[in-house]
Amino acid sequence: MRLYLMRHGIAVDREDPDCPTEEERYLTSKGIDRTRSAAHGLAELKVKPAVLLTSPLVRAVQTGEIVCEVLDLDPKQLRATDALKSDAKPARLAEELAQLDGEDVICFGHAPHLDEFIAFAVKAGSAFTALKKAGVACLEIGSLSPVRARLAWLLTAKALRHLSD
Repeated sequence: MRLYLMRHGIAVDREDPDCPTEEERYLTSKGIDRTRSAAHGLAELKVKPAVLLTSPLVRAVQTGEIVCEVLDLDPKQLRATDALKSDAKPARLAEELAQLDGEDVICFGHAPHLDEFIAFAVKAGSAFTALKKAGVACLEIGSLSPVRARLAWLLTAKALRHLSD
């Protein structure tokens, strides 16, 4: 299984007086544009996941919808899971992935959770990555029980944008 982990795009700043609740924070226009550009980079890499998982928080769902649009995937296939919330334990996501048939999966989530999952999957003692907004990591999963993976690549949104230029 190839597992793509994408951090949500730039969202409304928590310090903004008009900022909604954490669950309802949404992407800014800059966040939408940069996420769309990053998704075009994924298209250049021929990323075509069969399974689409997202955190239920608005900014992650929006990120997933943008990627679906660019990759010509059905956004109705986006499935929200609490296993991608920022406070979820990495093992919870591994358990959910183990229920799948080994197809390529893309997950839309948050920091530091995605970085903690990468560390968990490659058996690192602690997080050693720091996914930027709209950045993507690709793990090649050898096993989900026990979890055994290899970090294939990690690209910032800026690097992904350059791929589609």
